[in-house]
Amino acid sequence: MRVLVQRVQKAHVSVAGETVDAIGTGLLLLVGFCDGDGLDELVWMARKITGLRVFPDDAGQMNLSVQDTNGAILAVSQFTLYGDCRKGRRPSFVSALEPVVANQLFGKFVSQLSEEGNSAVEQGRFGEHMEVHLINDGPVTLWLDRESLS
Repeated sequence: MRVLVQRVQKAHVSVAGETVDAIGTGLLLLVGFCDGDGLDELVWMARKITGLRVFPDDAGQMNLSVQDTNGAILAVSQFTLYGDCRKGRRPSFVSALEPVVANQLFGKFVSQLSEEGNSAVEQGRFGEHMEVHLINDGPVTLWLDRESLS
């Protein structure tokens, strides 16, 4: 499982010109899955993300989590995180999990994020052509990988 985490002032996702979900201050997550990913990876990743101390405290130090700040989370499925560009000029996506299973995992991941804390959790539309709009805060951008434990 792979997630690109961005601290944002605000973000929203649009499909065909219609906003499907939006957040204010919080985290934008671009989420990808590969073969072998399952519940263990989802739980670990959700706990890691909701506990990440990436928001400033009163002294300006990154000591607060999205939960501490009552921030929101916007999760967007992104199979292209598993694009392999090492050979040729066209990315290969053979490492990305097939869509039906990835959609199931994405739904479970969003639920797990909600269970982990007090943050509102919004999401894009799986499998749709989405426009993701954000105002990156900092910018703070982190790459999280969790290899399958199986």
